[in-house]
Amino acid sequence: MDDDEPKKKPQYQLGQDLSLLSHEELGETVAALKEEIARIEAEMSSKSASRDAAEAFFKL
Repeated sequence: MDDDEPKKKPQYQLGQDLSLLSHEELGETVAALKEEIARIEAEMSSKSASRDAAEAFFKL
């Protein structure tokens, strides 16, 4: 195995059988899902700010 190749992130699907994952894989999955939640929440905040700005503009 080549050390220069990036490590593949495990592909997790909602509802997947968790018994097939090791303790380490479960921890990695939790960390990845927390990162994804933070990314989604940041995008939601951005969209809310854009919507609020548009609403304020058109109320003038």
